[in-house]
Amino acid sequence: MSDSSTPTAGASAGRLAEIRARIEEVDSRLLPLLNERAALSLEVGRIKAHDPGIIFKPLREREVLDNLARQNTGPLPDTHLRAIWSEILSSSRALQRPQHVAYLGPEGTFSYFAGVEYLGHSAIFHPCNDLAQVFEEVAEGQCELGVVPLENSLQGTVGVSFDLFLSHDVHIQAELFSRISHCLLSNAGSLAEVRTVYSHPQPLAQCGGWLRAHLPNAALVPVESTAAAARRAQGEAGAAAIGNGRLADLAGLAILARRIEDQAGNWTRFVIIGPQAARAQLGGAMRSPVPGHTGADKTSLLFTLPDKSGTLSAVLDLLARHQINMRKLESRPLRGQCWKYVFFADVESDLEAPQYAELLQKLHETCTSFRILGCYPTGPQLDRPENNKDDDHA
Repeated sequence: MSDSSTPTAGASAGRLAEIRARIEEVDSRLLPLLNERAALSLEVGRIKAHDPGIIFKPLREREVLDNLARQNTGPLPDTHLRAIWSEILSSSRALQRPQHVAYLGPEGTFSYFAGVEYLGHSAIFHPCNDLAQVFEEVAEGQCELGVVPLENSLQGTVGVSFDLFLSHDVHIQAELFSRISHCLLSNAGSLAEVRTVYSHPQPLAQCGGWLRAHLPNAALVPVESTAAAARRAQGEAGAAAIGNGRLADLAGLAILARRIEDQAGNWTRFVIIGPQAARAQLGGAMRSPVPGHTGADKTSLLFTLPDKSGTLSAVLDLLARHQINMRKLESRPLRGQCWKYVFFADVESDLEAPQYAELLQKLHETCTSFRILGCYPTGPQLDRPENNKDDDHA
């Protein structure tokens, strides 16, 4: 005998039909509003048609997202809200002016997926052969923005990226942190059928323990990128590739195993670079932040020092006296000058804010050369759920 409180199959189907009709009604109300917003974006594009500045305004976009999050009463999760509006903002930028973005290619690399997730699918992504080409295309105006890996939580600094800041007049617009989680991709029916594994040397090393435990007899073959590895695995029987889980869809491969990296907590910090400083785009002054919004809260610096004792200590003392916390300090050899070094630093403050004018003057006087690479908001941590599942095998 059935419980009278339990809905019958017919009642459930009827209610489901009602809900679907309501959803379609809501969608029909949303569409005109989205088109109204798009029309406003097009008008902004017409007004700024002759403005050479960058369309991407990370501080303004974070303000929009933070305001929406404060107004959100649910049940839409905050993470979903931000993901939806990030794509709306991406569309808005593209409507104002096509946005070309350089990245370390080919399509399917971790740089590519980090750029798409942060800048949205409406941007036009241009693969580059190496990081030098990314910097060159941005500096020469071929691309408005570039996606550059700066450091990894397990392997440290991407030295070539820091070196390229020395030779190219580009500026950091924003940063993001992307979780690096590896999957085994293949057309093989099971792990037992895998005889060869292709990938970039870094993923092969990061998954070495898992590979020894699960594929001890497989040949491990390094290639130039995870995307290239997927292409090799496409047409070769018994072959697999290690790469981003979303690469499976691009390459038409299945995911045999997820999260095969040996160490958890593998994150890469990427920066978005542009040909102009963010503050220069806004006429030399930032708007006052709204309550709860900090504006630019991070500054990256590049400087060299006189070859005498105490000069680095003097820089650190200046920052300490202004209660500025330093998050990173690293030296790199100065190209073309033996035993000379350049320093890169990240500090938790907007050093171009008016209250730091005197500090900047003293830093310029103390250093042989001093350059602000960018003032920008602290970046989000991007951790896509499809790369974060608990199951080991698909």
